[in-house]
Amino acid sequence: MLTTVEHPVTLWLSNDIPVRMVYGGQRWRMTDTPTRLRHSIWSAPLEAHHGLYGWRFQGTNDQGTSLVFDVYKGEHGWHVHKSYE
Repeated sequence: MLTTVEHPVTLWLSNDIPVRMVYGGQRWRMTDTPTRLRHSIWSAPLEAHHGLYGWRFQGTNDQGTSLVFDVYKGEHGWHVHKSYE
């Protein structure tokens, strides 16, 4: 499953690196090493997201389900841009 809808997320960072988040009413912990993402991967025009950056990481919820997330920091906080099974 792939989603490409931008949803708000609460993201906690440690030393500027994601460590856990709440998304879709579930808690997710990072279960790999997050990768910083730059402008080149975003599908939105650069003018729409000046200064855009984000992260790609695997998150695992309390039930043991793991997904890969692309998240970005927008004007009003963090958002999930895509998630992959």
